[in-house]
Amino acid sequence: MAGILDLLNSDLGKTLINGTSKQLGQDKGKTANALSTALPFILGAMKNNASTPEGAAGLLGALGNDKHSGNILDNLGSILGGSNIDDDVLQDGAGILSHVFGGKEQNVAQAVSKKSGLDLNSAMQILKVAAPLVMGYLGKETRQQNVTDSNGIGDLLGGLLGSGAQTEQSLVSKLLDADGDGSMIDDLIGMATGSKKKGGLGGLLGGLFGGK
Repeated sequence: MAGILDLLNSDLGKTLINGTSKQLGQDKGKTANALSTALPFILGAMKNNASTPEGAAGLLGALGNDKHSGNILDNLGSILGGSNIDDDVLQDGAGILSHVFGGKEQNVAQAVSKKSGLDLNSAMQILKVAAPLVMGYLGKETRQQNVTDSNGIGDLLGGLLGSGAQTEQSLVSKLLDADGDGSMIDDLIGMATGSKKKGGLGGLLGGLFGGK
């Protein structure tokens, strides 16, 4: 199964990157970098949450909502093509982030900011756009693959994360446990950008871009 970051190399990904960078008034390269960091963080947190029966049931319930059927993938051009990003998408994104990151989404936004070079507010906006996109992608896949239980959603998330998924979940957990002073986040970003490391977020990004 292709990783979710393969989307960024597709026509849909170009629409996402171009539209988001235009809406935020940011460089396309930095926007793409931010998205390539945000998507695995969100997926990793979702896999953490789905590791319990209750969490898996909650995620499957949310994915069953028509809002997360995958329509966002078909309407991305109109969502990002107006004068502002669709408010409903941003509100949905904020709710998803609060749930999957347990109120620690500022830590995640700080990590995305440090990795991409974007300001903190832009990083948070990108997370709010990315979260409904991930849910839409997952919702579409669960329908196509008839995923109905915790094992199925765990396998789907693991497939999208690729090899080293357990390591990435651990990194996400450490990120959410960071006390906000920046030192832990600096360490994690260092791990994420290590060019020779197979483990850690750097390995995840490489695996996803490689279509594992």
